[in-house]
Amino acid sequence: MFSRPQIVLFSRDLVRAAAFYEALGFAEVFRTPPEGIPIHVDLVLDGYRIGPASETSTRDDHGLDPVVRGQRAAVILWTNDTPLAYSRLLELGATPVKPPSPWLGRLLVAWAQDLDGHLVQVVQDLSGDDR
Repeated sequence: MFSRPQIVLFSRDLVRAAAFYEALGFAEVFRTPPEGIPIHVDLVLDGYRIGPASETSTRDDHGLDPVVRGQRAAVILWTNDTPLAYSRLLELGATPVKPPSPWLGRLLVAWAQDLDGHLVQVVQDLSGDDR
């Protein structure tokens, strides 16, 4: 009945949001319109699909009232080096929220906010299990 789950992140500056996630390794797989300023872009990393969408288009085209501020969603990225991944987020303009710290005795996690204020968590499994 259902397939191909995806997260849509509402954005005030869609071009900037897409560039941020592409710099993290996501690849663009869809854009509309194909030419000019996009109103929606789909990006994929290891089968994980996110779709930044224009706040204006969401409001005008769909009649919704998207929330574009605050911690309302989180993109979770697994890594083999949380401190390095966290540094990369900050280099790309993310806002630091919480530096790398142990959690559950087996994970090392860090939190930042992307350029639209969505939380991005980087997680490293220290137990030796490969996710």
